[in-house]
Amino acid sequence: MSQYDKVSVVKKANVYFDGKCVSHTVVLEDGTKKTVGVIMPSSLTFNTGAPEIMEGVGGACRVKLKGESEWKTYGDGQSFNVPGNSSFEIACDEPYHYVCHFG
Repeated sequence: MSQYDKVSVVKKANVYFDGKCVSHTVVLEDGTKKTVGVIMPSSLTFNTGAPEIMEGVGGACRVKLKGESEWKTYGDGQSFNVPGNSSFEIACDEPYHYVCHFG
């Protein structure tokens, strides 16, 4: 799907790594929370609490999950899963647009 209908949007942005990653939280009708954002060209490490599915909706990135030695490339329309209480490294050479699904 290319858009979410009937959602609430938290007005204040989530800004990480000095603005290299900016997202907004959206809340669906059923209470499900997601973030919609962009990571600017950079190399970053994110820590997770809950499990996440990162869905790429524009651009591309390279990802290395905690405990893995290989980098994997993901682009528009592709997703990767991140376990809860873990971390991942992400490297972007272009803006990477994503939706983060929690749980």
